[in-house]
Amino acid sequence: MARTSPVPAILDRLPDRIVVSGTTGSGKTTLAHEIAAIIGAPHVELDALHWEPNWTEAEAAVFRARVAEATAGGRWVVDGNYAMVRDLTWGRAELLVWLDYPIGRIFWQLLCRTSRRVVTREELWQGNRERLRTAFFSRDSLFVWALQTHWKRRRTYPPQLREPAHAHLRVVRIRSPRALRAFMSALRSAAWR
Repeated sequence: MARTSPVPAILDRLPDRIVVSGTTGSGKTTLAHEIAAIIGAPHVELDALHWEPNWTEAEAAVFRARVAEATAGGRWVVDGNYAMVRDLTWGRAELLVWLDYPIGRIFWQLLCRTSRRVVTREELWQGNRERLRTAFFSRDSLFVWALQTHWKRRRTYPPQLREPAHAHLRVVRIRSPRALRAFMSALRSAAWR
């Protein structure tokens, strides 16, 4: 993939606008929150802007307006994969962090996260909560979604990232926890310079 460099080299300076992408369950939100704290920028969770009460999707125009407003500033860290707002996120970002773990690791993380959310009845966005039946035993399950999107993303992201519209993006593709630790260490070092 073009423009992907070793982690220390890609962080020769601290980026102001970062997108964290990856398959559901890969840890996007957790990582974006940590990055935002390190660089002192707002964290924008696209799911929080996309979902209405009762798991209803926001209308496309409403969602785009919310994302445009949330990313209007000069500094932010966005997490999410919504193609319909990619021009607003990838188009303005300086750095894309792609969490590209193996599917087995993603399933394990998704299992732990979903189980915790179901047991604790954790509120996600707009009063929505995950339920046992839909989380594990439904065609709308996030496990099904992960299977449907994981390999598709691996196939489509490299050519999309080579498009002229994304030529400005620096890309860090994280494939293991060890690579993530190296990236975070480099990010912290860049923040202290």
